Amino acid sequence: CVSVTALAITAGAGGAVVSAPIVLGAVGFTSAGIAAGSYAASMMSAAAVANGGGVAAGSLVAVLQSAGMAGLSGAATAAVGSVGGAVGFLATVI
Repeated sequence: CVSVTALAITAGAGGAVVSAPIVLGAVGFTSAGIAAGSYAASMMSAAAVANGGGVAAGSLVAVLQSAGMAGLSGAATAAVGSVGGAVGFLATVI
């Protein structure tokens, strides 16, 4: 059914875009910075150790922290929506 597939893709894309900021905050990437003792803090620590003491600009931790503080950029929103839409489509195939 085309309409069921379209609905699943739309729901997946929309759900992913809406839930991304919630998930980022839940793992510790907050608007006030990385929350102490969180999964994000562990990621930051590992990234800093691997990079000789600092977190590299453009690294996954830096990008996630930026999204946690300022929200998703247009490109990030498109990427998250695309992945969510793909998951929605796959749910109809499986």
